[in-house]
Amino acid sequence: MQNWAFYYLSLLKTLNPARVLNVSLVGISFQISKVFRIPILAGKPWAASIEPTTYCNLQCPECPTGMQSLTRRQGTMDTGVFRSILDKLSPGLLHLTLYFQGEPFLNPRFADMVQIARKRRIFVVTSTNGHHLSEKNVENIIRSGLNHLIISLDGMDQQTYEKYRVNGNFLTVTQGIHRLVAARKAMKSRTPFIELQFIVMRHNEHQMEQVREFAKMAGVDKLSYKTAQVYHFDVAGTIIPKLKEKSRYSQLPDGSWVMAKKIRNRCKRVWSSIVLTWEGNVVPCCYDKNADYQAGNLLNDSLEAIWKNQRYTSFRQQVLNNRSEIEICRNCGE
Repeated sequence: MQNWAFYYLSLLKTLNPARVLNVSLVGISFQISKVFRIPILAGKPWAASIEPTTYCNLQCPECPTGMQSLTRRQGTMDTGVFRSILDKLSPGLLHLTLYFQGEPFLNPRFADMVQIARKRRIFVVTSTNGHHLSEKNVENIIRSGLNHLIISLDGMDQQTYEKYRVNGNFLTVTQGIHRLVAARKAMKSRTPFIELQFIVMRHNEHQMEQVREFAKMAGVDKLSYKTAQVYHFDVAGTIIPKLKEKSRYSQLPDGSWVMAKKIRNRCKRVWSSIVLTWEGNVVPCCYDKNADYQAGNLLNDSLEAIWKNQRYTSFRQQVLNNRSEIEICRNCGE
């Protein structure tokens, strides 16, 4: 595990006086809002998540995309739309997650989108299921300047892996990881920072040490264990791990499940970041999978008009008053 110094240096390189001021204004206004329970907002979002596509090659059972339960229109963002969105988000934007729903590498222009953002000195991260790390793709990823790549690997053999990553191929993913690490070395590049992500579930928690050994052997930069998010609690007992420290839920005496952590009346993400669907629709956070709390469309309106409009303001006010009453917040670990 390595590359940390370069990772933080890359983040620092995105900063300039205007961005530092914007981040400071956002942070101060959030703190004041928490104290007075009024949604005061200064500055603009310094982080964003943009959706390259809603399509995916897998059918993960607790993912709205995999379960094909998304109620909104599906599609893929083109670079023209992407440029238009960045034009309105810049220059305050310094961190971009090029992912929301779907598998980002199914967008054929994904590498171009990364390059467009990197030319604006924006730090870019994405998350993938790892099935598209071909020789050509890994070279394009490295040349694009992508800063941070998260690769999901939720099992250490095909039988365990495919229990959640339905239609997935364990060998394809592990070979792709090796290919990416080797290509990065061969091309003498320090990017992307490679993070291996392991969602801890009932059927794979016994392989936590195995994935740690694999991460070291493969030469990735970081291994992270993620808690599983559950939508269907009738099958929660087969998904939620026995290890309490790796679960975001607790089971009550009557057998029902609740969030292990108390839902607090605050959320810095709603002050600091913005999430956009492939069509340019603005939603408050990544838990709004179906865009039920849509606040506007950035292709039709200015950022200023949407960021402080009545719907967004009302949502922030409810976060400060009673966040547990917001449907999308009830399953959030924030």
